[in-house]
Amino acid sequence: MRMTWEHLAFLHWPVPAELLREQIPEGLELDLYEGHAWLGVVPFLMTGVGLRGFPNVPGTDRFPELNLRTYVKCKGKAGVWFFSLDAGSRLAVRMARWRFHLPYYDARMRIDSGERIHYTSERVHRGTVSGRFEAEYRPVSAVKESLPGTLEHWLTERYCLFSCDPKGNLWRGEIHHRPWPLQSAVASVRENTLGDLIGIDLDERPALVHYAERLDVVAWPLVLA
Repeated sequence: MRMTWEHLAFLHWPVPAELLREQIPEGLELDLYEGHAWLGVVPFLMTGVGLRGFPNVPGTDRFPELNLRTYVKCKGKAGVWFFSLDAGSRLAVRMARWRFHLPYYDARMRIDSGERIHYTSERVHRGTVSGRFEAEYRPVSAVKESLPGTLEHWLTERYCLFSCDPKGNLWRGEIHHRPWPLQSAVASVRENTLGDLIGIDLDERPALVHYAERLDVVAWPLVLA
């Protein structure tokens, strides 16, 4: 698949590891940085989504997306585990749940861009915990690539995701893109109940905020982890 991520923010909170260990499936190891687990809230706009070599499908090629994620390892490979992925396309939600075994949810979402990004999301998916998010964010530095060994690099330079199907099988999906063109950023979070899904309060100001204006991405089909 091909896609572009635009107006993306990384909002991160350190979290005691014991709060997350039991919430990831067997076969995955919670990845820690200097003894701490981290939760990330990642709002952005998906554009140009489609299968490589095929035309885009209307209704699935452009929509807002909002992720709640943490960081894991499987057989020594570092990746991302998603607790939720809210999206503004009902068709994309159903395709992603079916094809990638990921916890996508229907949401009402809006992105207003300018000198700062105003992002709102309200989960409306039937049969799950509600989740609301509203924030404004903007970059405050020039673009720079993060250095290996730094926390910024550890949080962002991950090139695979893990998912689990209804039978308990663990899957891995590889992605590829150039290094993140990160900018230091500031965010004003007006509402954030995404952590309610896993029983963690994320109302406080994020410890780290980064911004990326645009990144082109390719992704491969899932394989068993």
